[in-house]
Amino acid sequence: MKVGLLESRAARLSGYWAAYLRELGVDLSAPGLDDEEALALGRESLPQEPATVQLTLGRVLALGRVDAALVPQLPAVFGDAWSEALTELLPRRISGLPALIALPDAPTSREDIERVAAEIGLRLSPGGNRVRLALDRAKPLSAGPRAEMPALTRASHATVGVIGPRALLDEPVLAAGLRAALEGLELHAVYGSDLPLPELLKRAERMENAARAQTGEKELFGAASLLAGKSAVRGLVFVAPARDGATHAALSRLAAKMHKPTLLLDLDAGQGGGPELRAFAERLQNGVVSREGTP
Repeated sequence: MKVGLLESRAARLSGYWAAYLRELGVDLSAPGLDDEEALALGRESLPQEPATVQLTLGRVLALGRVDAALVPQLPAVFGDAWSEALTELLPRRISGLPALIALPDAPTSREDIERVAAEIGLRLSPGGNRVRLALDRAKPLSAGPRAEMPALTRASHATVGVIGPRALLDEPVLAAGLRAALEGLELHAVYGSDLPLPELLKRAERMENAARAQTGEKELFGAASLLAGKSAVRGLVFVAPARDGATHAALSRLAAKMHKPTLLLDLDAGQGGGPELRAFAERLQNGVVSREGTP
């Protein structure tokens, strides 16, 4: 069986799944196009959908002829049908796709990850002994990478927290314009997707109706709460993918609860925030100057 693995840069467990599939001896294929080409291909097929969905579709199409494609299932927010059931919805919209198999991503328990991995292993590779051996060998990677708290200050720069879905912030082809714009405006950006996940989830316990909240909302809330509580952070930029109404709504609710200056942006691939971001940067920088007493 020939299988394609979509190693999204936003997924925390890509290393685990790649190692596990290698141990299974699965014939793996990678997309034959770079991310910019894949995004263009996905945009042509689903022009009205968020760029995050377009990129995933483009990567699937770029696999060529495979029997199945393994797709990271990234955290969803309330009402976000694409993230909740992407592997079910894409074949309904685009005919001729290979079988799509969702790969769970952190946060979840190791037991849940290994249970799903065992089911996928038996589906892709005959023989229970090989699956058990592959599970044992890949197990050290099942916790995902450990993140350290990033630096919150940078000389002559005002610090801003940037809150948005990993599927947007961690994909260079989608977020490079925003990152370059923040750097060009001399803002020190601290991205919510770079913060230690256990800390975000601990803070998310304070959410209203936390037990019923979607995983994506917990990550966003945790990041906003953590950064808003840091004195070095002068303001918060909330970023949703263009045409993603569910994420925009979730971020809008969060922004309304903040006690620091906020900016909510809807960005398409390559966009940098435009005059709204520039005005926000000037507001923060002027505030920093006045507090430091510099003329």
